[in-house]
Amino acid sequence: MHFKTSLDMEPIKELDLGNSDFKCIIENNNYFVDKTLFIREIIKSQKQVVLLPRPRRFGKTLNLSMLKYFFEINHPENDKLFTGLKIWGSEPDVKEKRGKYPVIILSFKDAKKETWKGTYEHLVLEIANIYRQHSYLLKGDCLDEREQIKFNDILFKRASEVSYENSIKQLSEFLHRYYKQRVVILVDEYDTPIQAGYGKFYNEAISFIRGLLGAAFKDNSYLYKGVITGIIRVSKESFSSSLNNVSVYTILDNRFSDQFGFTEAETLGILSDFNIKTECEQVKNWYDGYKFGETEDIYNPWSILNYVQDPESGFKPFWVNTSTDDLIRLQIKDKNANRIREQFHQLINRQSIVKRVNENFVFPDLDQESELLWSLLLFSGYLTVDFKRSINEYALKIPNDEIRFIYKNIILDWLSIDVKIKQDLLTETTTHLMNNEISKFEKGFKEIMGDTFSYFDTSKQPENVYQSYVLGLLAILGDDYIIKSNRESGDGRYDIMLIPHDKKKAGIIIEIKQISKNRKEKVADFRKRIDAKIKEATQQIKENQYHKELMELKIENIIELPIVFAGKEPFISLINKE
Repeated sequence: MHFKTSLDMEPIKELDLGNSDFKCIIENNNYFVDKTLFIREIIKSQKQVVLLPRPRRFGKTLNLSMLKYFFEINHPENDKLFTGLKIWGSEPDVKEKRGKYPVIILSFKDAKKETWKGTYEHLVLEIANIYRQHSYLLKGDCLDEREQIKFNDILFKRASEVSYENSIKQLSEFLHRYYKQRVVILVDEYDTPIQAGYGKFYNEAISFIRGLLGAAFKDNSYLYKGVITGIIRVSKESFSSSLNNVSVYTILDNRFSDQFGFTEAETLGILSDFNIKTECEQVKNWYDGYKFGETEDIYNPWSILNYVQDPESGFKPFWVNTSTDDLIRLQIKDKNANRIREQFHQLINRQSIVKRVNENFVFPDLDQESELLWSLLLFSGYLTVDFKRSINEYALKIPNDEIRFIYKNIILDWLSIDVKIKQDLLTETTTHLMNNEISKFEKGFKEIMGDTFSYFDTSKQPENVYQSYVLGLLAILGDDYIIKSNRESGDGRYDIMLIPHDKKKAGIIIEIKQISKNRKEKVADFRKRIDAKIKEATQQIKENQYHKELMELKIENIIELPIVFAGKEPFISLINKE
């Protein structure tokens, strides 16, 4: 299926990529995907304060901007921003909320400096700017002399940390007094300074954000609605009782599930409007795949808009999250992380992994509980739910080719930078394997091993380490092969299987064995042991009929590859030729 529209057809409106200001988009007549019913959901919700964690660049800032312009008082001109949009067809009790409330909106998305001092200064500047926007409160008799001093201390960035923690609640009181209306408080990317502080100033960041948001949202009689966005749900233990009145709707919940990211219908509409004639299945493979609550086929909005802006350049990984990338790299680099690396390979090869998902995230726990990594990757957008297995267990998978590309490059960077494998040697060696040039593959493989294997610790479960290592090398084949490991096939379990997408190419079965080295052993005896182990591995492949899975897939050309490790040296071909 593809879109058949006129070649002369021009896009209805231009994109303003990266602009998250709703008013600017509407007034400039830029292209806009109508998510204004999000406003209705907030109004109709019985919850006074909601936290909506979503991956970055999934529309959080734009949605908060919509709320700001809808609610803000004394701006009757904002009516025209919503005329003709979905919200304007809502019930009278929804529309009457337009222009009724003073609004405080803060963004912490840039509060991610290297030190707490720099981060704190950024937060203080953000709060001071909010006070500057409402400096009209200093006129007249709205504030008494003492309150004016407090206001100016915050405005001119000379207040104490405690005063800044209480600043938003204090401002809401002043605004309520001035307008005789309760206040809407919006906080964007609340967890950015917390994530930035992981491993550096986490406790300071948690303490300040807890104080600021706790004062603003808990027992604030001046509050009408509060909406907080971020990427993760920081645990209640971290925030203690400061935010126990906040209702949290994560990507696992049904509420608000279609309000962030593009639905399939919205995406198809964009492709049609911009006369994109690419096969929609390709677009789907690259940028679809997210599941929020029970809403499936959520597309990455940032990637879709970038692709639509320049489709001639083809599909690219437009969406990246540097902080989460770094966490993945740290986990993969751990020399004892063989199991994690193996699970990354499962994911890259379109398999799902079952994990317990912890919605209450405590960053320092990552140091002791590596399994928390999977929850972080899920909420950050690097994984999505395949299906729910039990109350807190989910099968997780990589959503699309864009994210798969990112994972694959992280692994290849690890091999190149940390393990120090030469990329051209790796490419040549894997090409020899695909072409069934076993002697050339063995030669290249030995060279790679000799240069790099000291990186790994083989003292514990050595065959698992060897398998993890080989899987890492084979990551480069991810575009051409599905790579499986330790799966049932035939009458036993193979170590690694490469299933080609093109059935004309060879399928590859790898069985890994390991023997110890004895310095006092004669060379001839050592060679006999190597040959015996190679024969054992080859016989195991045949007797257990590992080839069945490939034959069922109509793959006729099958390479059976025994690899025997003696310390750091691999052997594939028999030494004593028969």
